[in-house]
Amino acid sequence: MNEQELCKKRLLDLSRQANRKGIVLFSDFLNLNELNIYHQSEKLFETRTESFGGVPFAERQMIAFLPDALYYDWEYPITALKIVPAYPKFAEQLGHRDILGSIMQLGVDRSKLGDIIVGKGEYYLLCEESIAGYFMEHLEKIRHTLVTLTECDPSDLKVTQEFERKEGIITSNRLDAVLACVYKLSRSQASELIRQDKVFINGRLTQNPTAACHADDIVSARGFGRFIYREEYGETGKGRLKIRYDLYKN
Repeated sequence: MNEQELCKKRLLDLSRQANRKGIVLFSDFLNLNELNIYHQSEKLFETRTESFGGVPFAERQMIAFLPDALYYDWEYPITALKIVPAYPKFAEQLGHRDILGSIMQLGVDRSKLGDIIVGKGEYYLLCEESIAGYFMEHLEKIRHTLVTLTECDPSDLKVTQEFERKEGIITSNRLDAVLACVYKLSRSQASELIRQDKVFINGRLTQNPTAACHADDIVSARGFGRFIYREEYGETGKGRLKIRYDLYKN
């Protein structure tokens, strides 16, 4: 059984258990590939499902399996950890990779971790609440910077996702044309990314280079980042489309 089949089996098993026991069950955090498997399997689940990553713009998300007869309140078992330099005056500017690298050195399974949000002088880690205490006890340094961690509710996060508004010119709103424009690639390079199963629109794997991008679609390209396709706002003298899009800042 390959990884995709195993992921599908785990999700189906959780749905069956939640239905049989009449309780809410949760998956681990799913990456884009796993979320695509979830979307492909939605009609097979025995329960209703919802997905959430702790904050509205999260890429890594947890699935909740909800029995139809369930009426009581429930919450996702997601905690946010605020990470700040112990000595701001001597702190380095840390990035997503720096934080993730230090966390992974603690031997934690990646599936227990959600998104990492990078702010100005403060950082947030979304994780399963069961391992928050472990991080607070053991994560003391990121690169050469000593850090302190405090637990907070994801809904209280002061940091919001930052975007960089960009404009471009494309021949059409085909996915390969849009990717080529956003990431400064040739059309053939953009098509190759799609063929390699590295491109997702709104969390769903997209294998069609001619797929159209629509307003407010969230496009993710593994290894390149994410952007929101905002709008087409006019044409050039040669009939090409003028577009606006928002790049996610890491």
